[in-house]
Amino acid sequence: MTLLLPDILLVVLAALVMGYDLYKGNNSDSSLPFHLSWVGLCGIFVLLFCLPYDQTVLYLGGYQVSGTTILFKQVFILSTLFAVLLSRPYFTPGGSQRGVLKYQGEFLFILLLCTFGMFTVVSARDLLTLFIGMELSTIPLYILSGFYKNDDLSVEASTKYIIMGSASTGLLLFGYSFLYGAAGSLTFEAVAQVCMANPQEPLLKLGMLFILAAIGFKLTLFPFHMWAPDVYDGSPNPVTAFISVSSKAVAIAFLLSLIYGPLAAMHNFLEPIFLVLAAITMTVGNLGALKQTRLRRFMAYSSIAQAGYIAMALLGDAGTARSAIIFYLFVYAAGNYSIFFILSIIGRNGRENRSELQGLGKSNPMLAAILMLSAFSLAGIPPLAGFMGKFFLFAAAAEKGYYFMVFFAALNSTISLYYYLLLVKEAYIVQPANEPAPLVIDGMQRVSLLVLTAIMLVAGIWPSFSNGVLAVAG
Repeated sequence: MTLLLPDILLVVLAALVMGYDLYKGNNSDSSLPFHLSWVGLCGIFVLLFCLPYDQTVLYLGGYQVSGTTILFKQVFILSTLFAVLLSRPYFTPGGSQRGVLKYQGEFLFILLLCTFGMFTVVSARDLLTLFIGMELSTIPLYILSGFYKNDDLSVEASTKYIIMGSASTGLLLFGYSFLYGAAGSLTFEAVAQVCMANPQEPLLKLGMLFILAAIGFKLTLFPFHMWAPDVYDGSPNPVTAFISVSSKAVAIAFLLSLIYGPLAAMHNFLEPIFLVLAAITMTVGNLGALKQTRLRRFMAYSSIAQAGYIAMALLGDAGTARSAIIFYLFVYAAGNYSIFFILSIIGRNGRENRSELQGLGKSNPMLAAILMLSAFSLAGIPPLAGFMGKFFLFAAAAEKGYYFMVFFAALNSTISLYYYLLLVKEAYIVQPANEPAPLVIDGMQRVSLLVLTAIMLVAGIWPSFSNGVLAVAG
């Protein structure tokens, strides 16, 4: 039961946060749920880090814990931890120009519950558990995106998210029906047997196409990406950061579970599809980001482009793809959350437009430096961790001989470097028309930014980090 302990503790932590909230009532301004959440998440991450990676244990025939699932759970816990830390100022007066968020206990409980759904996805060994985990990790996000109940943008974001998410669920269940029709069972073993016996089975192909369309929505693959800019722009900032990392991570974990699990024999059929989706997605994301002035819409298109790079790794073999994607999720989370922390700081006094970064290099050199490092890491500039992450993604495609795809992705990275440099230009070169208001940075934000910056630096230059992830996952 040791390998199952983090999952149990996460549920207990969520129950404690909600129980305290119910006991104290909605009018309580206690910070205990916040401190309980981030301390508990730190403890769970340490426990995950200490678990043995070389063991694989199957519980109750449908819930598996292995080295790969532990790494994914570390990504989810880190993402939730930084989302919790990022959310703190938004529940205090003056934390955001859009107003004060209410019901902190409920907010944290929903985040923790969503994370448990992600745990379920990576450990699932049958289609039903996989579906339940995916819905548990998605439905709470519909609530969180509309947490500014009196804000038109937030309500619009939640409404669009619900509509598109419901369509995605319908496509997923439709795809499941074809897999069940072919295999007569929802277990991975039964689906794998049918797939190995007849990988050209039309029912399997149709099922996988519908499933890919459904997961393409959550992964923001073209043409299922159009919800992202509006949802990113309208949701509360911590929710947007959480969606940009955790939702993407759980979607790719879902795909990895299927295409390198029961549907592994269909990989040759799926490769051309991944090739086209990856190429178009990264191009649309990069071109869309070029003209964005609102920073959260900018990050939405950046996230779409990153999804294209991640999808490119699915062209590779199982071990190479898994290890490259998990390592990239770690470094992508660090760069993304750094920028969202900076957005939360500048969002106290002004609108989250690119022009709000003007003069940051003079008014707050530390914040400007972290912004520059985060942008360069997301663009894939050495020696930052983003470079190693993209290198492994590119290597997964090159291993199968897709050199043209690697070259095309490198050209797209050049485009992305241009629009990331626009952020640096605003911070260091363009001077503001008026004297900017002084920025307020609390201790929690400062420590979080330093930790995220350390991850971006260490993961790029310390071989033991990348070697450890590659060894466990692939």
